[in-house]
Amino acid sequence: MSGSEEPTGRTGGRPAFHANSRAAVLDVIRAAGTISRVGLVETTGFTGATISTVVRRLIDDGLVVETGHAESTGGKRRVLLALNRSSRYAVGVHLDQGGVTYVLTNLGGAVVARVFRPGGSPDPEIMVGGMAEEIASLIESVGVAGGRVLGVGLAVPGPLARGGGMRLTPPAMRRWEAFPLDRALGAATGLPVVLDNDATASALGEHWSGGVGGTATFAAVYLGTGIGAGLLINGVTYRGVSGNAGEIGHICLRADGPECWCGARGCTEALAGPAAVVEAARADPAVAAAAGLNGTDGRAERPRGGPGTPAAEFAAVARAALRGDAGARALLEDSARYLALAVRTLANVMDLEEIVLTGPGLAVAGSLYLPVVEEELNRAFFARGAHGVAVRLSESAAGAPAIGAAALVLRSELVPLREGLRLPEKLPDAAARPPVTS
Repeated sequence: MSGSEEPTGRTGGRPAFHANSRAAVLDVIRAAGTISRVGLVETTGFTGATISTVVRRLIDDGLVVETGHAESTGGKRRVLLALNRSSRYAVGVHLDQGGVTYVLTNLGGAVVARVFRPGGSPDPEIMVGGMAEEIASLIESVGVAGGRVLGVGLAVPGPLARGGGMRLTPPAMRRWEAFPLDRALGAATGLPVVLDNDATASALGEHWSGGVGGTATFAAVYLGTGIGAGLLINGVTYRGVSGNAGEIGHICLRADGPECWCGARGCTEALAGPAAVVEAARADPAVAAAAGLNGTDGRAERPRGGPGTPAAEFAAVARAALRGDAGARALLEDSARYLALAVRTLANVMDLEEIVLTGPGLAVAGSLYLPVVEEELNRAFFARGAHGVAVRLSESAAGAPAIGAAALVLRSELVPLREGLRLPEKLPDAAARPPVTS
């Protein structure tokens, strides 16, 4: 059989979901960390001849290397395979109201270069030209040959339009409505561009880089300028019809609540989002002073996005709370309780067993939100009698959308999927694997 063989066979009685056998084998190697050829046969259900052919081609292409041996089970020690992480790279870009984050990741999703540029031109065409220059500089800064960069992943707040670009954008980004962002950036860089929303990108980044271990079904709850969630089901990103699944920021929590920018009332984002927290902080002179929102507190730093952006001012309130200001802490705990209700709704609907809290907002305030979300799920998750829901903070929360955007490229270019099918769950060599050596 050739490397284009469709995945079939022993995958727990279910068909594999990759576009071809090359994609399936590469993705199993990525997920396992290290695995032998025999392990690949057992996991994928392909014949030994197919595995030998596909692995040889992956090695010839520089994508996979042989790295050490498995422990002996009485016979010849099996040679272990691993990704050649320095063989390919991808650029991830996160465009948000406060600025643009750029990362360059290797094949395994590890960041090798990162830069943040606050602000930017309100004119989309001028902005795209500047983004293309930043991408070229980022690649050049680490000396990676252009031919080893697979493309650019682009994460945006959304909502996304089916043909590319954003529709019904937050007020600060209205000039981006209907702008063909992915096509324009592709033309400016000469690289393939993949577009997705920031929450979905964050979830894929956790999955690709191994942040969720062997868990293939989970949600990444994202708090940045807004609130959203990215969903992975059996290793496949669930996007919905138009790429806007997981919008928990627009779950109605109070029918008579404040109006949201989306046009509805009582949305999670209107009650618990960074802008809502900042508005409440500004309305309380003591909290505003403690957070430095009126410029009186010399301790208040201005983080990513610069002064005046919701992300920067939310971070200032969060730092005041972490320093012990009772008023700021009360505002964040109110926000966390509303977010926890939305997360419980999501967990009930999807019957989740793991949730990752991520995004720039939770990078600074996650320690305040985590216990509130955990308590809500432990108390009121519908299926708690059958199983619990593990909640944890992302290890890369601040840069999660950009890192995930790069993972979009890695997946689309190297392990293309056939939607609706599943990753193999059994990784026979994963139990006792030696460290990867170069």
